Amino acid sequence: MSDQIITQEGYDKLQDEFNHLSTVKRREIAERIERAKDLGDLSENAEYSEAKDAQALNEGRVLELINMLKNVTVVDNSGGHEEVTMGSHVTVKSDGKEKSYTLVSFNEADPLNGKISNESPLGVAFLGKKKGAVLKVETPRGQVEYKIVKID
Repeated sequence: MSDQIITQEGYDKLQDEFNHLSTVKRREIAERIERAKDLGDLSENAEYSEAKDAQALNEGRVLELINMLKNVTVVDNSGGHEEVTMGSHVTVKSDGKEKSYTLVSFNEADPLNGKISNESPLGVAFLGKKKGAVLKVETPRGQVEYKIVKID
């Protein structure tokens, strides 16, 4: 697995999820397993079975997070804002309306909240562009023209 680029906010979210799953959630599941064991016969114990399934899912996600956290490169967007980079907050004008987006990695994308992936058509089009740039992007609605008015 090669390094993936991620924003500091995305890294912090992954780290928080890892911490929660490896401490709080792990402890809760262990307690469920112990309570289920106290109910007797494990071969016909649905509570025990469900708790063991939850444990397997949780441990799988913990391992996934460990690998993700090891294989990411956190971008530092504290420098100048001359051009759009990962983590940039971009304000664009399109069809007479201003819209703001933040460029994030694909696993941080949340289009409804203005977080677009660097791999999306908009993200690819915005990357490397400077304030004032006018670009045309092919979208599901057809070709749309955007002008970059601000980069933070």
